This record gives sequence, structure tokens and C-alpha cells, in this order.
Amino acid sequence: MVWNDQVVLVTGGTGSFGRKFIEILIRDHGPRKVIVFSRDELKQHEMRTGGFDHPGLRFFIGDVRDRERLLRAMHGVTVVVHAAALKQVPACEYNPMEAVKTNVYGTSNVVEAALDAGVHKVMALSTDKAVNPVNLYGATKLAAEKLTIQSNAYAAGTATRYSCVRYGNVVGSRGSVVPVFLKQRETGRLTITDSRMTRFWLSLDQGVRFVISCIEGMHGGEVFVPKIPSMKVVELARVIAPNAAVDVVGIRPGEKLHEVLISEDEARNTLETEHMYLVKPPETLWERQLIYEGAPMPEGFRYSSDTNSAWLDAERIKRLVEPFEQEYAAGRIDA
Repeated sequence: MVWNDQVVLVTGGTGSFGRKFIEILIRDHGPRKVIVFSRDELKQHEMRTGGFDHPGLRFFIGDVRDRERLLRAMHGVTVVVHAAALKQVPACEYNPMEAVKTNVYGTSNVVEAALDAGVHKVMALSTDKAVNPVNLYGATKLAAEKLTIQSNAYAAGTATRYSCVRYGNVVGSRGSVVPVFLKQRETGRLTITDSRMTRFWLSLDQGVRFVISCIEGMHGGEVFVPKIPSMKVVELARVIAPNAAVDVVGIRPGEKLHEVLISEDEARNTLETEHMYLVKPPETLWERQLIYEGAPMPEGFRYSSDTNSAWLDAERIKRLVEPFEQEYAAGRIDA
């Protein structure tokens, strides 16, 4: 795949992932054009005046709930990265239909507009909360995954292909616990919901580079899952505020003790490579015989944050958090 021939549209392009993705893509891969598609004119203005002034960059105001606007924005686009979502678990629980409209109907609009516009590759971002979901956010992301993958059936006779990337918590992204802990540190008391809680973690830079590599290698229908370490939330609290008291306030509605990136049922259709797991597409639905490299998973395999073989120690946690300490101190991020 030659990036300098590509016109890339990023939904949710002003978000944490979108900004970092666009920064790295332009700097390291030189696409012909990048379109920032988002609904907030202020964030677009701040992005444009904050250093994102590349001549190949375009800012397009629109909402993924608006299919016609998406279709207009995708004119001439070859690659779509679908990162727009409502992702705050409490907000989704309190505003359920808003979550459905953005995460489910919005994804449906993206895949349909991409097919009608002749986009070649669509990569949707998903989350570990989509696996065996217990909250509405996870349920909407599961539906979004299924919509994306199964839309390959509609695209079988065209050049359009759809895949997903699924990963865990991104350190320091909007909604992350890191800015919350940094703010709470000022009071001398941090709150966690359960001292046993574990999560998958990766940096924003890692997530972006993984997505780029998966776009380059996708055939359509795959769910790509990176091999990433786990971390105990209580260890993160201790690294950020070693002298603060920690209050255990109890697990919240819709919250899991541990997260899962691949379930036992999915594992039967999953291959392992050096750096990732690949959930193979249901090829029979669109009659494409695809051959993937990788080792099949053993019966009963489950990729869970509490039984993960890779863990972050205090020193690695500290290195991950340091950039956000500086950003927080400078007033560029808040909780």
C-alpha cells in the first residue's frame, strides 16, 4: 500500500486518537490528503491553529449521524478510519438512545456511505468492552463491530473492504483515569472502584501505529487485536500519587472487574502471530478464500486482563504516565 496515493478521512478526527493518528500519518507516511471529519467547530479551529496546518489537511464539519454529509465528505476518499463514538460509560448509560444513534446508526452510516462513495478500505476502532458487554457502551460497540465486519457481504462485488481494530484502555486519552488521578492527587486522596481491578493498557502512539499497520495488511473482515500488557488500576494510582490515600468506593454499574479482548468462542476462529491476534472473517458469507499466517489458539483460550502473560511494572507505568504529567501541569489536559 502506497500512502502518498491515499486520501484518508478520519471520523472523530479531533479526538485523542484522531489527532495523534493524523499527526503520525502525515509526518511518517505522507498521504495525498487527510480529511478531519467531526462535529465540533471549536475543536477543529483549535486543531488548525495548534499546529495542524499541513497543506494536504482538510477540515470537514459533520456528524456520523448524517449519512448525506458523510457521503459528501467521502467523495474521492480511498481510506476511512472510523474513530467517532460516544465512549463515556456513565454518559452512555444515562443517554442510551444517544449512544445508539452515534455508535450504531453512525457506524451504519459510515459503512454505507463508504460503499456508495467507492472507498477502498474502512477501519473501525473498537474496544475490549465490546466483548461479552455488560454496559450499553460495550453493547453499541459490539453492534458496531458486527455492522462493520458483516458489511463485507454487501461489498463483495466492489473494491470496498471493512475491518476492525479492537484494543484496551489508552493511557491519557479523553475519559482515561490518568487525568482523574492527576487531579485527585492534589487533594491527597484517590478513589478506585475495586483493588483487584485490571485493565489492558497501551499508549496512544502504539495504538495509532497498530491501526496504520492493520490498514496496510487488511483484506476485509478481520478483527485485529494487539498483544498488549495488563496493569492493576491500584498500581497506577500508587505510581501517580505514592503518598496519597486510596479510597475503594465499590464497582460501578456497567463496570467489569477485568476486561476481555478475545472470548473463548472467538478463540476458535483466531490466529496468533508475534505481535497480534487475528480473528478471521466468516469467509463463507462473501465467498472469498483468504489464507492467513498464524497459529490457531488452543481450546478454551481467553485473552483476559487478569490472566495476561504481560504486565506493566511500576517503572513502565511511570514512563507511560510522564508525558501526561507534563501535559496536565501545563494545563493542556484536564479530568
